[in-house]
Amino acid sequence: MIGIRPLPNLLKAGINYIGDRLYPVPLSKITHRLLLSYGLALLLAGCTVGPNYIPPKASVPDNWSEQQDKANNRSDAIVQWWKTFNDSKLDSLVAQAVKSNLDLRIAEARVREARAQRGVVSADLWPSINTSTSYTRSRRSLGNSAIPSLAPVERNLYQVGFDAKWEIDLFGGKRRAVEAANADIGAAVEDQRDVMVTLLAEVARNYIEARGFQQRLKIARNNIQSQQETVTITKSQFNAGLISELDVTQAEALLATTQSQVPTLESSLKQAIHRIGILLGQKPGTLLTELTKEASIPIAPTTAVPIGLPSDLLRHRPDVRRAERELAAATARIGVATADLFPKFSLTGNFGLQSENTNTLMKTGTSRFWSMGPTVSWPIFDAGRIRANIHVQNERQEQALLKYEKAVLTSLEDVENALVAYAMEQVRRHNLAEAVSANRRAVELANELFTKGLANFLNVLDAERSLYKSEDDLVQSDRTVSLNLVILYKALGGGWEKEPS
Repeated sequence: MIGIRPLPNLLKAGINYIGDRLYPVPLSKITHRLLLSYGLALLLAGCTVGPNYIPPKASVPDNWSEQQDKANNRSDAIVQWWKTFNDSKLDSLVAQAVKSNLDLRIAEARVREARAQRGVVSADLWPSINTSTSYTRSRRSLGNSAIPSLAPVERNLYQVGFDAKWEIDLFGGKRRAVEAANADIGAAVEDQRDVMVTLLAEVARNYIEARGFQQRLKIARNNIQSQQETVTITKSQFNAGLISELDVTQAEALLATTQSQVPTLESSLKQAIHRIGILLGQKPGTLLTELTKEASIPIAPTTAVPIGLPSDLLRHRPDVRRAERELAAATARIGVATADLFPKFSLTGNFGLQSENTNTLMKTGTSRFWSMGPTVSWPIFDAGRIRANIHVQNERQEQALLKYEKAVLTSLEDVENALVAYAMEQVRRHNLAEAVSANRRAVELANELFTKGLANFLNVLDAERSLYKSEDDLVQSDRTVSLNLVILYKALGGGWEKEPS
């Protein structure tokens, strides 16, 4: 009796073992037919239906509308843009966010999913081999006169073997599917990078917002202290009969108005800190102790921003790069749909042993069975389904091309808007700084004149009110300048080049 090798050894031995040991038939005939079919498939393997992908050429201007210092016009300097603020706490928060942000981890999982999906698609290019073992027991009808009466009423059937099938990718439909899967991986990678760019900007934005609220609180509390002293002075002067009760009431009203700003600012500060915690993958209140301590707003550098050229956006903006990869995938899927118009060629084979009892199952002379040969299938009538699907893929490619063009235009708009906002806010901040200086002098003069009895108390209140507003506006402008710089770096697509491996 010839024993059956374990399945891995059987597959490793291949057709030689099957032909020489289990099936005493001339191996050369089987091998010759297989090699002939395989050789024909290789000769025709170069045929790939559907359009070949050609990267689109985007039309971008030669220069930006907003002029910049060309001496510092180096786009490679935006890789770690957050370090230009020279804030160690911001650097630490960015590092933690890159390691633990949940949105970034989701994007990384999508990249792994796309790579695994490519493995699913690539497997269709290879033969499939299955092994099976079965046992059945059956009973025939005694009323069937065509069966001899001496035949057994009940019988057993044992079967062991394996079958193989290989659909030859003659017209390239499966290769186009692999091409589309590779493009999908590229799109997933660019989506991960886009999440990275957004994450860096969000961490910096919320951090700058938090520091801005702290500075506004500082100004409000300083003004409250000053206004409380003013109320005390006016009350003493009223008791001395030097001023009217109206002056006291106006001083108290100004104090209460300034005090009313504090709860709103404290609420906004805590909300910004909560948001930073979520961006770092932590509970909302985790960073309250660490970030509640007052610090200054990260100041934008005085040097020109290295914005590069408009054409650099095609390399730096992940959303533009993702749109290009999605266009490549849509183009490849036209070929996948077109391949369904053509016949499909397959090689199939079955090999095994079959017997009514285990004693004769291994007697290959009587229990063996096998079959092999090519099959061809070609759809004759499908009510236009295949051609309609080709039209669907063509329209999806057109949509992908339009999305790419829109992504390019949107990127140009983002940078132009950010450049204008950043430049104009710096001008506004300069004017506000002069206004604060003038208002401080006005408060000093108003108090001096009021003390000498040369001016009424209303002038003092107006001067203090104007000073508080201008100081608050200046702090907000400091914050806005830094925020606009963050928005500019985000529009340029900086930061993803240093993503973790």
